[in-house]
This record gives sequence, C-alpha cells and structure tokens, in this order.
Amino acid sequence: MAGISIQSDRRRSLTVWLKRHDLVVTAWWTHLRALVRADELWLAFLAGVIGILSGICVYIMDFLSHHFHFWFFDLPRLGEGLSQQSTIDPIRAIAVPILGGAALGSVAWLLAKLRPGNFVDPIEANALYGGKMSLRDSIIVAMQTSFSNGVGGSVGQEAGYAQFGGGVASFVGQMLRLRRNDLRVLVGCGAGAAIGGAFNAPLCGAFYGIELVIGTYSLSSLTMVVIASLAGTLVVERLLGGGVPPLDVVLPTRVPGYAYLLAVVLGIIAGFGGIAIMRGVTALETMFRRTGVPIWLRPMLGGAVVGLLGSISPKVLASGNSAMHTELAVVYPFAMVMSLLLMKAIASSFSIATGFRGGLFFASLFMGSLLGRGFGDLAVLLPIQHGVPIGFYAVVGMAALATAIVSGTMTMTFLTLESTNNFSITIAVLMAAIAASLTVRRFFGYSFATWRFHLRGESIRSAVDVGWIHNLTVGRMLRKVNYTAGEDMKIADFRREYPLGRTQYVVAVDADERYAGLAYPAELHAPTASPDQHVHDFLRHGDDFLVPEMTVKEAILAFEHAESDVLAVLDRRDSRRVLGVLTEQYALRRYTEELDQRRRELSGE
Repeated sequence: MAGISIQSDRRRSLTVWLKRHDLVVTAWWTHLRALVRADELWLAFLAGVIGILSGICVYIMDFLSHHFHFWFFDLPRLGEGLSQQSTIDPIRAIAVPILGGAALGSVAWLLAKLRPGNFVDPIEANALYGGKMSLRDSIIVAMQTSFSNGVGGSVGQEAGYAQFGGGVASFVGQMLRLRRNDLRVLVGCGAGAAIGGAFNAPLCGAFYGIELVIGTYSLSSLTMVVIASLAGTLVVERLLGGGVPPLDVVLPTRVPGYAYLLAVVLGIIAGFGGIAIMRGVTALETMFRRTGVPIWLRPMLGGAVVGLLGSISPKVLASGNSAMHTELAVVYPFAMVMSLLLMKAIASSFSIATGFRGGLFFASLFMGSLLGRGFGDLAVLLPIQHGVPIGFYAVVGMAALATAIVSGTMTMTFLTLESTNNFSITIAVLMAAIAASLTVRRFFGYSFATWRFHLRGESIRSAVDVGWIHNLTVGRMLRKVNYTAGEDMKIADFRREYPLGRTQYVVAVDADERYAGLAYPAELHAPTASPDQHVHDFLRHGDDFLVPEMTVKEAILAFEHAESDVLAVLDRRDSRRVLGVLTEQYALRRYTEELDQRRRELSGE
C-alpha cells in the first residue's frame, strides 16, 4: 500500500509540474506573439531566425542529393557533382533514373489517393492564401525534390529550397498569428533566405523573395527579406560549410560599346528560347495526359529519356550546376555546345513533364551559359568583335535565359554579379535580362511558375496579393431582401403596397418563389402603366443576377454588362431562389476599401 501511495504522489507531482510548465510555455509564447505583432524590431528578429532555419533546410537538401549522387552513380569522391563527371557507368546512367522514376511514380500515385489536390508553393500561397502553407506538404515536396535530383532527374532543387524555407516561415507565422501582410513577408523571407543560402548570394536571395514571392517592393519588406537572406547565407556558408563556389570564368575589366548591343540581341534570343522550353514542357504534359499514360508510369518514361541522354553526357543529369561552375571556362566546339544545350533542354522538359519534382532555375542557368557560349562562338566572327572573352557571353546568357524562364530581372542580375565577383559587366547583364523579360512578356506573358498556374485555371501572373479578391465574394457582401412582390400582382395593388419614395426597387418572384426579375416603382407608377396590368409586364433583369461564389471583380463586370445599379443574388442558376441583393455602389465601396487597405499595408502605414 505504501508503494502505491508513493507512485500516486509521484504521478500527481508530475501532473502538477507539467501543468505549470505548460502554463509557462503558453505565457511565453503569448508574450512573444504580442511583441512580434506590435514591434517591427521583433519582426526583424523573427526574419533572422527564419533565415537561419531556411539555411539549415538548404543544407539538409544538399546533403541528401549529394549523397544520393555518390551512392546511386558510384561517383569517385563524395562532394563532386554528378554533372561535372566526364563519364559514368552507362548502365547506372540509364537504370538509376528509370528506377528512381518508378519510386517517384509510386509516391505520386499514393499521394493522389491519400492527398488529392495540388501542393501550394510560396508564390501561390502569397498570391491567393495570404501566405498560408502546409509545413507537411512543404517537407514532402522538399524530399521529393532532393530524391528527383539525386536519381539524376534534370531538375534543380530551387523549388524545394523555396518550398521548404517558405513552409517553415509560414508555419512559424501562423503559430504566432501574424497579420496577413506580415505572414506574406515572412514567407518571402523564408524562400529568399533559402535561395540566398543555396547560391551564396544574399542579394540574389533577397530580390528573389521580393520579386518572385512577395511581388511588390516596400522599404519594410525589403529590410526583412535582406536580414533573412543574410542570415541564411551565413549559416550555409560559414557555419555549415555548404553553398556554391564563385564562377571560374574570365571576364573583361571594361566592356566595349558594341558588346552591349550584342548583349541585348542575346537577351532577345534567350527570351524566345525560354518560351520554347516552357511551351515544350506543356506540350509533353498534354501528350502524356491525352494518351492516358498512368501517373505512376510517367516518371519511368521520363527517367528512360533522361538516362539515355545521360549515358551520352553526364552533364545533362541533375541540375547541371556543378558542370557550370567547374567547366564554364572550358572551351568546347560550337557543335558540342549546341548539342549539350539541346540535350539538356530535352532532359529537363521530360523530367518536369513526367513528374520529377523540381524547377528550372538551376537548369536554366546552365542552359543559358551554353546558349551564351554558342552565341559567343558566332560573335567572334563579326568584324567588330575584338578582345571580349567567351565567358562574358556565357554569363550574360546565363542571366538572360534564367530571367526568361523564372522571371526576376534584378534577382538574376545580382546572382550573376555575386557569382562572378565582377561588377564591370553589370550594365550588360541588366540589359540582356531586361531584353529577355520584355520578349517573354510581349510574346508569352508568363513565367514558368505562373504559366503552370494559368494551365490549372488560376489567374495568377505574379505573387501580388489577389487572394483578398477571391475572399471578397458576393456571398459576403449581399444584403437581405426587404421588398418582394409576386409577378402576377396587379399594378393597382403594387401601387398601394409600394408608394413612390418607399423603395427604389422590388424583387419579383413567381408562384414557386423563384426569381422573376426586378420591378422599379417609378416605372409602375407612371401614367403609361395601366392599373389592370400585372407586374411581370414591367420586370427587368430577369436573366441578370449574381451568385454567392462570384468575386467582387466579377460582380462589378456583371453590373456593367446588365447596366444596372442593383442585382439579385440567387443560390443557384437552376433553382433561382433569392438569397439577397447587392448594389453596385456597395460593391465598389468595399472593393475600394480593400484596395486602400492593401496600399496601406504595402507602404507600412
């Protein structure tokens, strides 16, 4: 009995301790939440913490992919990149992507059963959902990306980096219940820090977070993202020993005038090349979908194509990042450069289209360097070309093609400058990036990420917050119907019930309470209206109405089309049951208020 009593006392003591500990943690967390929401300095501190966590995420993904390369392809030394190898075992080059594709296909089939729907990435989260992402989904995407790259898929890991960093940031922000705009900025901090750490380029990471993930510039958001990107870069490079080395390339100390014109031409060519690659990925996806190839089989077919090309040249495997860094200064014949460019474009397109998880950021950099080197081989034949090394065109092409596919003019410009430690080529790189961006916007209109959103039916062209428009629906703005009448009511009865001045409109319904149209008392009180006539003879807008799912922009367009300042709101088009009414004046006022609120958030007011 004494032993039982001692155990009971210990159990009660443990319970009391846990309750006290829980209360302390809850109080501490509540206090921290209040500080972050009230003081910008604490939000900056949180941005730095997110940058550190994002840097750790990048290191984990790099660690996994490098070890996958070493194990699966039997590389001679751990730490050497797969794409920098001159030769690898042809059997492994073909078998590993196919078997890896089989594993990815099985996982994709299983996820389609257990978790239907698309994973939300940082751009979509900030554009539609106020920065809300799932940490579990982000971890799944990050692991799929590392494995896809690890088995030789011709994809980069930047999508996984941004997803992992953004997912961690969103999780922390939601736990702290940050405001919508603060949460969006924090997601940009996480994604930008991850990219900055991956490339050892903090300014590139900061502008990636601003241009691609947040979508708009403001002094407060730029400060937060720079802090996070610096923290992420320092963690990866200094503390964890990761990151990438600077590009080994010969660049001119002074760029001659004609080279700027050639840079613009190269940028335009890169713009059309980026459009061709994005169109190619879409065409392949459509082909696999229309032919009915099962989702679990597609990565195996893509792996077979990648494996066959990889057996010819390992440089088309994985992202190509190590090949670009180690062999950018190596001189190749023009035909070989163009062949590598074509094979890499095919391998990347098949990888993305068949279900290998990853992005085209890293791959576009490598393909851009190849495009630039090929362009440089032709440029040296011009009579005006004197003394500009091929490496100059390789770096310019790298920035231009990456801008065409990924977008982010300043992001790619800073990446090039930080990777080369050479600021003499700044103007040329920026001119090429702008030329590529304008070409894509004029002839295509989307980046790779937003183009895929467009194919899914989402009207997203950037990460600018448009989610509030989707949330501001007719169902949230409608007002109760105060005045109704039957369509078979006589005009004389209508005049007695609704004298002039009582209301401007009346909702008319039929015998089954279905919407029939709008009646305007001013018209029914006119001398031309006979007292023996019925209301249905004067009804308007019987076919013009709103439904609760419409957004405020769709409602405004409906008002313009109907040329009416008020419309009825029906539950469904077939049942025609009246839920309420909405006036154009109120819809415009709510739309203006929300726009003004977003403006104040962006300006820090």
